[in-house]
Amino acid sequence: MDFPIKPLVTLLAIVNPIGVIPFFIHFTRNFSLEQRQRTVRVASFTAFVVIAVSALAGLRVLEFFSISLASFQVGGGSLLLISAMHMLNAQPAESRAQDVDEGASRADSGASIAVVPLTIPLLTGPASISTVVIYAEKARHFWELGVLVGYGLVIGMATWLALSAAGRIGRFMGQTGINVMTRLMGLILAAIAVEVMADGLIKLFPVLGR
Repeated sequence: MDFPIKPLVTLLAIVNPIGVIPFFIHFTRNFSLEQRQRTVRVASFTAFVVIAVSALAGLRVLEFFSISLASFQVGGGSLLLISAMHMLNAQPAESRAQDVDEGASRADSGASIAVVPLTIPLLTGPASISTVVIYAEKARHFWELGVLVGYGLVIGMATWLALSAAGRIGRFMGQTGINVMTRLMGLILAAIAVEVMADGLIKLFPVLGR
């Protein structure tokens, strides 16, 4: 496994908490300070749980459905590339228009939006889950899985820090600054996606590696 940087960089590029700040501000515009703080805590913890469960149980799910890792790498790499395309257009990696509309509706009605759609799928979704499972397969020791779970904790903390400071970050960076950062992370993610897909294709078609 590529420790200690590569999985963490990939996850940070996909999750990109700063890129979700405009949505968080929009969804929580009518919330009290206490409701907003609770939303931040729940979203951060949920992001950690999604990554940790994917690291510890993702491969078991693949085995249950008899899906080869090579096929999953190609599919997961495709999802990463699609996410990168979204980010190059300054959109969150996991966002869909209906998710944003649903979030706005639920926020207006006073319902909690911390888990859906803020954490799933705006922060963590198919692309991030696929990434964690792919790197979990490369782990050869239990402590390496522990490192992946630790990365989930780092993602949760980064989410908490970004959303807690959403107002200040939004004022400092502005929409233009957030868009620039999102596009930069998207470029990095696109390169990683091609690498993941290439690895899977070589496993499926060994002749490509010759």
